[in-house]
Amino acid sequence: MTQSFRTGFVAAVAAAALLVASLGTPPARAQEGPKTDRMLPRHMKETHVRSLDKGLEWLKRAQSSDGGFTSTEDGTAYPIAMTALAGMAFLASGSTSSRGAYADQVKKTLRYLMKFQRRNGLITGPSEDNGRPMFGHGFALLFFATLYGMENDADIRTDLADKIRKAIRLTSIGQSDAGGWLYYPGGGDEGSVTITQVQALRACHNAGFVVPEKTLRLAIKYLERCKTSEGGIRYSLSSGDQTQTPITCAAVATLYNAGQYDSKLALTCLTFVREKFKKMKTWDGGGIGGHAYYSHLYASQAFYTAGDEYWAEYFPKFSELLLKQQKDDGSWTGDGVGPVYGTAIATLLLQLPYKFLPIYQR
Repeated sequence: MTQSFRTGFVAAVAAAALLVASLGTPPARAQEGPKTDRMLPRHMKETHVRSLDKGLEWLKRAQSSDGGFTSTEDGTAYPIAMTALAGMAFLASGSTSSRGAYADQVKKTLRYLMKFQRRNGLITGPSEDNGRPMFGHGFALLFFATLYGMENDADIRTDLADKIRKAIRLTSIGQSDAGGWLYYPGGGDEGSVTITQVQALRACHNAGFVVPEKTLRLAIKYLERCKTSEGGIRYSLSSGDQTQTPITCAAVATLYNAGQYDSKLALTCLTFVREKFKKMKTWDGGGIGGHAYYSHLYASQAFYTAGDEYWAEYFPKFSELLLKQQKDDGSWTGDGVGPVYGTAIATLLLQLPYKFLPIYQR
């Protein structure tokens, strides 16, 4: 991960048929707004819920009438990536395009993203096409796959399935010979882009779409080859032996997404990340610096998936630090990228215990 990556952007679904059947009725907040007498998941407090509600309401207000997030610095530069991340935050609340407190926002997000797919399958906007389109493509595909099984409109569902298949094909042919991805399809490889593509492909697989086994297998091998002597993950195959903690966090989450729960690489990376976060006393300490929100996005997924022992170490401590980062209007400004990015990540993190998105579960 480079410095330009932070200033330009930082770089993650649904087991669709199982989702509606397994989740049951969403919690009261998703249907009726905030309540103070609900049963909360373990380690969550009412302060978390109030902060979360403010964050989701800020995202709701920030969404443009066309469904995108283009009125802020990060949205203008990366409208596809930011819109997809915000959409994931709405889905994590238990809302779909037809039910829940943020159904209208989910519907507008879907409509916005669907209009930006090209003939070759790449999901990209005008500004992203000149920058790093594979980030937006990966997050948009993740959103599509997450929502697919929840969509009730038959025509939209058919159109969405076609777009998902085209996007899968673009991602597959855009993989480098080494097994990773870079900012453009077929342009090389580095860790942060690779993470977004693997997580999106796994979400598609969970939703019932055919994903080339070879593509995922090569991607896992790529991460294995990026392992450093410390037990973490480097930026890319050619970047030396220096461990990048943010990408290591993302690698753990992605290995879990790929079903590699007991792999040696997942264990060594989890151990490395756990030790780093144990020593951290601030939100952005421990070598994650300018990539704090990116690191926490994936570290939280990794620790939550690893089990309550890890989650109990992570969430009570870092959720309190996260709440202190929130602005009075309900937003978070993440990693200098902007408030859409920071608020989407913060609300995703706080909603992990609600278990609405299977891609973030074991």
